[in-house]
Amino acid sequence: MPLFSQTITDFWRAPFLNGHVLYSDEVFTIAINPELSEDRRVMMLETSDGRVMAALTPALADKVGLNQRQDLSESTFRRKLNEAGVILHGADYLFYFSEADKNILMEENLEGVLRQLTEQDDAVFSDFQSSASEQDLDDAYVELDHWLVFGSFEQNRLVSAASMYPWENAQIADLGVLTLTPIRGKGHARKVVRSISKYACDQGYEPQYRCQLDNQASTLLAKAAGLTLFGKWEVISPDSTD
Repeated sequence: MPLFSQTITDFWRAPFLNGHVLYSDEVFTIAINPELSEDRRVMMLETSDGRVMAALTPALADKVGLNQRQDLSESTFRRKLNEAGVILHGADYLFYFSEADKNILMEENLEGVLRQLTEQDDAVFSDFQSSASEQDLDDAYVELDHWLVFGSFEQNRLVSAASMYPWENAQIADLGVLTLTPIRGKGHARKVVRSISKYACDQGYEPQYRCQLDNQASTLLAKAAGLTLFGKWEVISPDSTD
């Protein structure tokens, strides 16, 4: 059985293999893809098996000096980007449920006071947000008006919430989660992540968990919730001067 679903692997292969493959070897592939959006005009993916794929638009390939076939490596490509003033945003880890772990999730009955949140929970959710820091709210991006929202309660108070929204027009649902600081370490986040993920899978979506490489707490939560590292993903920074 494949480690990850075909939905996930096809989604991530497409931008790197649907264009003109300029160079490819056992560890590094680079493609020129005119279909990339403006905010994805250069992107890189390093999968957990160590392969690195890069894709960029024809205009950016000309700017960087990749308009003809040449021997390339990841380090050479990054150097060319740097020399052309092209800055990449800090990488995100990408986590998904493996097919095996998703099967376990679908058979699971989670304990605790967990439920889906709706617009009728506006007052409850507002109180929850007011108890969190601006930094935590910004990092988590958990919103009541997202496609799907779940919460975990303690003594009738919302203490942990996760929300999802369909991502990039694919059958993938991007996940954010936030637990109030005094409540952390009690397992609420793990349960709410698994609860919302199970519901999303029932709706035909693959849950996606992203976090910055230096966010150790978030990385540990992803693993505790049963997700598996798929890879590291980078896109061009909004601050790039190209």
